[in-house]
Amino acid sequence: MTDVTELGVAAIREGVAKGEFSAVEVAEAFNANVAAAQQALNAFIVPTPEKAIEAAQAVDAARAAGKPLGKMAGVPIGMKDLFATRGIQTTAASHILEGFKPEYESTVSQKLWDAGAGMLGKLNLDQFAMGSSNETSYFGNVISPWRRNDGGNAALAPGGSSGGSSAAVAARLAPAATGTDTGGSIRQPAAFTGISGIKPTYGRCSRWGVVAFASSLDQAGPMARDVRDCAIMLEAMAGFDPKDSTSLDLPVPAWEAGLSGDLKGKKVGIPREYRLDGMDEEVAKSWDQGIAWLKDAGAEIVEISLPHTKYALPTYYIIAPAEASSNLARYDGVRYGLRDLPDGAGLQDMYAATRAAGFGPEVKRRILIGTYVLSAGFYDAYYTQAQKVRALISRDFKEAWAHCDVILAPTTPSASFALGEKSADPLEMYLNDVFSVPASLAGLPAMSVPAGLNSEGLPLGLQIIGKPFDEQGVLNAGLAIESRAGFTAKPEKWW
Repeated sequence: MTDVTELGVAAIREGVAKGEFSAVEVAEAFNANVAAAQQALNAFIVPTPEKAIEAAQAVDAARAAGKPLGKMAGVPIGMKDLFATRGIQTTAASHILEGFKPEYESTVSQKLWDAGAGMLGKLNLDQFAMGSSNETSYFGNVISPWRRNDGGNAALAPGGSSGGSSAAVAARLAPAATGTDTGGSIRQPAAFTGISGIKPTYGRCSRWGVVAFASSLDQAGPMARDVRDCAIMLEAMAGFDPKDSTSLDLPVPAWEAGLSGDLKGKKVGIPREYRLDGMDEEVAKSWDQGIAWLKDAGAEIVEISLPHTKYALPTYYIIAPAEASSNLARYDGVRYGLRDLPDGAGLQDMYAATRAAGFGPEVKRRILIGTYVLSAGFYDAYYTQAQKVRALISRDFKEAWAHCDVILAPTTPSASFALGEKSADPLEMYLNDVFSVPASLAGLPAMSVPAGLNSEGLPLGLQIIGKPFDEQGVLNAGLAIESRAGFTAKPEKWW
């Protein structure tokens, strides 16, 4: 039999439906991979092999009874530990939530279970989704399955915050995984590990039951081996949710059925502001290659301007921490999670002790920044200004859509780096999001697809940004790149 762990979502779903293998066989194979890699890669916080088997048994029973199967039937997936899962520990990779087992299921995870998917476990991430390298988790760093081809064995970053998701998919521990993207946390890890990932339009997937970081930016999305698998999974995840006030009340398009790599009549915008001074030569070369591929797919290439791009990163690092400082105020040691109560302490002392022990350094840094920019003397100077600039960034994109249908840019300014290489300098770490943040601030759909390997043998990603609600256009441009890039590289197994 084929090694089912080498198959993606579409192939597993079809194989199970045709009876080529059972859903239980698939779940058992992936469970074995998860267990074998856990010590080396640390991709999961809580493996749930029994949940994967339980869901697989239900799919096999439904097939045997001749019942219709769901979009994700027989596909076991990894669930980023930001999604509440009933009865299964949900921590956002923070000590402050260690041991918390929700009494409810997030809307996105429930939709996936209803579509026939099973859960292999809860995936590791940067604490409260704050980070670009998966080095801020209370449960330890996630290690990328990739290694440089220079003979060294330096542990590399799988990207962040969805680093457990990207590492699991790249290392064949899961055919797909959920991610969340606030400023690039699906796209950047996908680029670092040679997989695909799409952040849909803000509001396309419900945020109900997802631990909040920055509420006006957070958006769930799929991470998988290829564009088609992302389309299948996004269809299962998306949809209106009355429990989320930011949810889009729109029907879910048939993205998988609409996939086409033919871009005749489409215009692809190339933003001149993304050509940064001192840009990595290999990233620039990969971008030029992507332009040639889209031209080959029939698209017309046009240069566009997004003049406020240079303000995107500072704007993001005012708005996101501001919203985080408000959202994280609920973790006080009173209702759930960690409680640190020193002898003779009062209520304020308990708050302080709980937060000091429960939050990691990066989370504390962002809470402090956020509280500062929201404080009485600085609110107008920082937060109000940032909101105005955000509106200008959004307007730049609106004006660009008069000239193009999608935008092509690099996903990241470099390939993956070694763990510890940038953690001493937060500003250098934040620069990882330079290409991904603008689309997040504007709430636009954006996707990363693998474009090839650099001279060190590490993956590079290309990013497609689309108009609001035009995930189809983004997926189609991604498919055009994917079919021409012919990317089949995978990490050599060392774990």
